Amino acid sequence: MGNRGMEDLIPLVNKLQDAFSGIGQSCNLDLPQIAVVGGQSAGKSSVLENFVGRDFLPRGSGIVTRRPLVLQLISANAEWAEFLHCKGKKFTDFDEVRQEIEAETDRITGANKGISPVPINLRVYSPHVLNLTLIDLPGITKVPVGDQPVDIEQQIRDMIMQFICRESCLILAVTPANSDLANSDALKLAKDVDPQGQRTIGVITKLDLMDEGTDAREVLENKLLPLRRGYIGVVNRSQKDIDGKKDIKMAMAAERKFFLTHPAYRHMAEKMGTPCLQKVLNQQLTNHIRDTLPAFRSKLQTQLLSLDKEAEEYRGYRPDDPGRKTKQLLQMVQQFSVDFEKRIEGSGDQVDTVELSGGAKINRIFHERFPFELVKMECDDKEMRREISYAIKNIHGIRTGLFTPDMAFEAIVKKQIVKIKEPCIKCVDMVIQELINTVRQCTNKVTFYGDGGKGVSVRNGY
Repeated sequence: MGNRGMEDLIPLVNKLQDAFSGIGQSCNLDLPQIAVVGGQSAGKSSVLENFVGRDFLPRGSGIVTRRPLVLQLISANAEWAEFLHCKGKKFTDFDEVRQEIEAETDRITGANKGISPVPINLRVYSPHVLNLTLIDLPGITKVPVGDQPVDIEQQIRDMIMQFICRESCLILAVTPANSDLANSDALKLAKDVDPQGQRTIGVITKLDLMDEGTDAREVLENKLLPLRRGYIGVVNRSQKDIDGKKDIKMAMAAERKFFLTHPAYRHMAEKMGTPCLQKVLNQQLTNHIRDTLPAFRSKLQTQLLSLDKEAEEYRGYRPDDPGRKTKQLLQMVQQFSVDFEKRIEGSGDQVDTVELSGGAKINRIFHERFPFELVKMECDDKEMRREISYAIKNIHGIRTGLFTPDMAFEAIVKKQIVKIKEPCIKCVDMVIQELINTVRQCTNKVTFYGDGGKGVSVRNGY
C-alpha cells in the first residue's frame, strides 16, 4: 500500500462511520477509532480546539459533552464545517457550530443535562489540520448537578466503556499535570480495559500550572506509568485567554516557547506540543486502521454474505414454505415484544416529546389521576360516627359489650370500600385503554395480510 493509499485510510473509515451513524450504529462491527477520555476539567476541549485552531466546542460548568462527538478533521484548502444531521449546510462561523452542537445535544437529551449514546457527527475541513478522526466522550464526573440523574457518574462510565472496551479503539487519555497522576480518571478507566497499556496514548495537559519546583518529566519520559505508545505534553490556553479570545496561533507559539525554554522539557521539546500530538495521532490512527482493516474486512464480508443469503431466501419465498413463514412470524412477534417493552419500560430511542404515552402515561394514571379521584371522595365525619355507634349497638342487641365487635368494623369498612370501587375501576379502565393504545402502536409496525397466497408481509423494514 503506497503513501497515497495510506492517506485514504482515515477518509475511508469516516465514510463507514457516517454510514453506521445513519443506521444507528447497530452493526456489531468495531471501527478502528480514537476515543478521547478524561475528567471533567482535564482540558479535552482545549486539545481538540487547538487541533482545529478555532473555538467551536460548548463550554461551561458541569457536563458539557453529553453525547459522543465524532469529530472528523479533513485537510483541505478552505475552512468550513458540516454536520451529518444537516447535510449540505456549510458552517463558516464556528460560533454557529457550537450553537448547533448544543441544540442538537438538547434535541436528544432534553435540557436537563442528561446524556445519550447517540453520536453527533461533525466534519471540519481546514488547511491547519491533518486527517484525523476522534470521538469526544463526556467528561468523567463525580457529582450530579441540577436535575441530572443521581447515577450520572455510572451512566457516563458505561457510555465510555461501550467505546473503549473494543479492541479496535485507541484511547486518548487526557490528564491534567496539576493533579495526582496515579488518581487520573482517564488512566484508571484505560487501565481497566487495556491493562498492558497497548492501545492507550497519554496526553498531559496544564503543564504550565504545576506547582513551582515540580515537573512531569518522569511521566513524559514514560518512566512512571509506562504506556507502549507513550505520553505527549501540551499547554492549552487558560480560561482567561479563552475569555479574552486569545488567538490560538499565539497560544501555539507560547506553547512552543514553553517547551523550548523549560529546563525539565527542553531535551524533548520536539516530541511535545499540540502540532506534534496531531502528527502522532494521524500516524497512529493510520497505522491502526491498516493493522485492523484485514480482520474488519473479512468480518464485514461474512456479515454481508449471511445478509445476502437471508435476502435471497426472502426473494425465493414460497407461500407454502412453513419454515420460512414460521421464522417471519417469530421475528414479528419478537419485534412486537421488544417494541411493547420499550414503550412500557421507557427507552432512550425515539422519545415522544409531544405527549405522554405507554409506561409514562400509566405511571401518571396511578400517581396523579387515581389519588386525585380518591381525594374527591367525601366522607362525612359526623355521619360516620353515628353509623359506627348504631352498628355497634345493633350487633350487641340487648347485651352491653365491653369491646367493639369485629362485625361492626366490617360492616362500616365494607360500606366505605364500596365508595373506592368506582375510582378503582375508572383507574383500571384508563390503564387498559392505554395498554390497548400501546399494543395498537406496536402492531402498526407489524401488518398481517390475509393468507390468500401471500403469506405474511412486514412493513417498515421489520
